[in-house]
Amino acid sequence: MSYILFFLYSYLFGGIPFGYILARIFKKIDIRECGSGNIGATNVIRVCGKGIGIPAFILDIAKGFFPAYIGATYVDINIGISAGLGAIVGHIFTPYLKGKGGKGVATGLGVFIALAPIPVSIAFGVFLIVLFASRYVSLASMSAAVVLPVAIGIIKRDSLSLVIFGVAGCLLIIFTHRTNIKRLIKGEEHKWR
Repeated sequence: MSYILFFLYSYLFGGIPFGYILARIFKKIDIRECGSGNIGATNVIRVCGKGIGIPAFILDIAKGFFPAYIGATYVDINIGISAGLGAIVGHIFTPYLKGKGGKGVATGLGVFIALAPIPVSIAFGVFLIVLFASRYVSLASMSAAVVLPVAIGIIKRDSLSLVIFGVAGCLLIIFTHRTNIKRLIKGEEHKWR
């Protein structure tokens, strides 16, 4: 029962669409109708600028970090995983925007900072290398997502549930980037400037 409750609370918290809210308040726009149409921080930065996009990014990280951290610290790692999963799913399928949310990268980053900080730092390093080499945020995000479960498996191999969660998170990130993959193949993906 605790797993379900933590998942549901985190789902509702993770579903708060900060990028959408900030764009509405400060730019009077519906971010879903601009740029890529995504409510995540990358699109918010592109459309609204860093002054709005960076706070959206930080808030998206926070809504993943806190549920996972509280669950793992005050109960156990599996509750932390359940809470983290809830937050990521809430961000991707937000109940406040008819199930249409972001891609889960920033929220997933927050979750894994709470549960596996060293593997996350390795994955983030890969993210930066791929981003600067290719200038594709989507490719960098997917590359980091692939590296993360490998790093977890090496550094935290005693926690099978965390390794499995890392693999599930990787697959989920790749799934949410399926349209980006198509654009990358066609050479139509937007580059980060």
